[in-house]
Formats: sequence, structure tokens, C-alpha cells
Amino acid sequence: MTRNSMLRLALGALPLLAGMEGAYAGSNGLAITPQMGWNTWNHFGCDISEDTIVSAAQAFVNYNLTQYGYEYILMDDCWQAPARDNATGAPVADPDKFPNGVKDLSDKIHAMGLKFGIYSSAGTYTCGGKFGSLDYEEIDAQTYADWGVDYLKYDNCYNQGRAGTPLISYERYNNMSMALNATGRPILYSMCNWGEDGPWNFAVTIANSWRISGDIFDVYDGYDDRCPCTSMLDCKLAGFHCSMTRIIDFAAPLGQKAGPGKWNDLDMLEVGNGGMSYDEYVTHFSMWSILKSPLILGNDVTDMTNDTLEIITNDAIIALNQDSSGSPAVRIWKKATNDTGSGTGDLSLWVGSLANSEYVIALMNTSPSSQEVSLSFKEIFGDQGSSAQTASWTLYDLWQKDSTGAWGLNTGTMQGSIPNVNIGAHQTKVWKAVQASGSTTKRRGSVVEL
Repeated sequence: MTRNSMLRLALGALPLLAGMEGAYAGSNGLAITPQMGWNTWNHFGCDISEDTIVSAAQAFVNYNLTQYGYEYILMDDCWQAPARDNATGAPVADPDKFPNGVKDLSDKIHAMGLKFGIYSSAGTYTCGGKFGSLDYEEIDAQTYADWGVDYLKYDNCYNQGRAGTPLISYERYNNMSMALNATGRPILYSMCNWGEDGPWNFAVTIANSWRISGDIFDVYDGYDDRCPCTSMLDCKLAGFHCSMTRIIDFAAPLGQKAGPGKWNDLDMLEVGNGGMSYDEYVTHFSMWSILKSPLILGNDVTDMTNDTLEIITNDAIIALNQDSSGSPAVRIWKKATNDTGSGTGDLSLWVGSLANSEYVIALMNTSPSSQEVSLSFKEIFGDQGSSAQTASWTLYDLWQKDSTGAWGLNTGTMQGSIPNVNIGAHQTKVWKAVQASGSTTKRRGSVVEL
């Protein structure tokens, strides 16, 4: 049984009722914690087939990725035939890529103990130029249910101008939400409208997750005119080629809108696709996790390096993402660094509450040079009051292993501050903080290598 399955049982998620409006946790019982899985698009694009997807599912089994919470195998764009069924209008798969049909593929995925997802667009065409689902919501949703689909990623291309206000976008996406629920099959609903019209305000009762920005590109930082907005709060052109750290900036103010069954989606992961360094991918995976984004792998899972596998199976970081409190971390501050001659960057401090009165603390350095900083408990626990600020906390570095080989090295019990932290270029430090009962020990010293 997966982590999501256990949480649904523990929380007594409500059964799906035919015709019930909305597709969030209160009605379909899905994504109580952010969904986890793999998607074809980032690595394969339109070059997909039945073999591509079955091979990825087999890799999930071989690497036992389900033990970490990964459960969805998602078939993105370009699975479709050139046209719908002439007689019924139902969607049809490309017979060359999927000679046995989607139902057969879905059955194969389910037989491996995994779940199967599909893609369409809330437009006349998909982004890959295939037929979309606009005004075909009911027949498409029922066909997906008949095929045994467990997840729908629903894009925004060719939307016929049916956008521009939250209400217009809501109505277009709610049509599919109601159609999915009317099938009687629990289908996780992942909206992909790129943050257009502020889905964090209108999608919380109709979808399990919603994209907050333009498409990610496998690059660490930098501005690209194809991703022109400086903030998503009033963005008119979300675009694409958005660097990883820009998406983190976009997500910073939006955590207040997310929670169990309804998540801000920062886009699919690029870990393992080769455009970033190990430390940069650590930042990518860490920040997606603490911001409670869905963790959807986007690499070729049949051909992974040890570094890639190490990152995506860090169960201590995944536990932050799947924590039952469902509370995304917030950015406490962001400060420019004093770099000279090698580019510019900043340091940012993020804090999030976890179950059992524990906390995650993250320090992100986007500077091209190493930095040293001390973090006071007054700034870390500013929202928690004086009792937390004066308490002793045991810190576990979640990107270091202890003597047993488990992620989460105990770096000591501290009071008042985390002193003199050395953090390398493009690194992110992530700690779990657990209050030390009755302890008043202070950790002192010159430089603490955390």
C-alpha cells in the first residue's frame, strides 16, 4: 500500500459520488498529499509509444520506486490518433504508437501495481497539435474512465480565448472536473493552465493541483524572454523556458492557497536530464518538496545515474513533501549577496511547519560563490513566538547520512541560532528541527559545517 493510500484510509477520505461538483480531496479523496510519479514529456516530448511507457513502469518496479511514494505513470501529449472516432466522437489513440490501445496499456500498468495517467488540453487542440477536449469533456472523461485512467493532466493550449478572467477559466476547467466526477471513477485532476487567471484562487474546489507558471526548462537560473513575467500574481504571458529558481520565486507567495487535496504545481522535475549540476538538482528536488509541489519525475527512469537515483530516493526529503500537515514552507527573507566578478545571487531562508510540532528549515544560495551566514531562532521561528525562539532544537541535515546510512545526520542541539553556516555556490541546506525536551544546551564554535 502506498503512502497516499494509507493517508486516505487514515483520514477517512470521502467516496466519489457521481455528479458531485469539484475534484478536490473533499470529493474524490485523492492527492491528500502531493501526487508522485513520472511523466513522458520533459525527456521524450512527442516521441512516445507503448514501449516507452511500459519500460518506464518496469523501471519503477526494478528500482522499487513505489516504496518512496511514486505511483503514477503519466502519458503526456501526442498519444492521440489524427482524428476522433468518426461515429462516436470519442478519443482514439495513435494505432502505430499504441497498437494494442490505451485500455491494454492501462491494464499493463495496473498489473505492475502502479496507476496510469493521460493528457489532454482544455482547447480545440493540444499543445502538440492533437485534438483537444474543449466541448468534448463528457465523452472524453467517460472514455478515460472506461480505459482505467487514474489521472488527467489537462493543459491550456488553443483555448479559443476562453480565458482572461478567473470566472471564464473556472467554467472551462470546471466542465472537465464535473465530467470526471460524473464517471464515478476517482481520477486525479491536474490542471495545467500555467497560472493564467490565478488558478490558486478559483481551482481549489475543482482540481487536485494546478500549474502556477510557464513551463520549466532544464536550467538553474537566468531570465529568458520566453518566460517574461517577474511575478505570477498578474502575469499576462506565462510562456515557457522558465528557469528552476525563477519558478521558486513565482511560488513563494502562493503557499497560503495550498493544502491537502489541492496543491500548487511547480511543473515536472528535471532531475537527471543533464542541464544542471548535482547541487542544483538537490535544490530543485528540495524546494519542490518543501513547497509541496507534486513530485513528477521527468527524466528517463530506465537510464539513471547513481546521483540521480540518490536525489529522487532521498526519503527524508520526500517525507517533507508528504508530511501530513500539508503546509508549504514560506520564505522568511531573501537577501542579495556581495558577489564580485562572478555574477550575482542571493540567499533565502525558508521555514515550514511539519506534523508533531517539527519544522523544516532551508537555506538556499543562488550565488555563484560560497557564503557564510548565521541564522537566529528569532527569525526562523518568528511566527511561533518566544517559546520556540528560546527553546533548544536538535537539527538533522537531510542531505547528509548518519552512521547507519540513513538520510538525516544529527548535527547537534542548538539554542538561539544556527551559527556560521558555510553554504556553497548554488547549494541548498535543508534541516529538520525537532525540539529537544528539557535541553538548554547551546552549540558553540567557529564554523559549523552543516
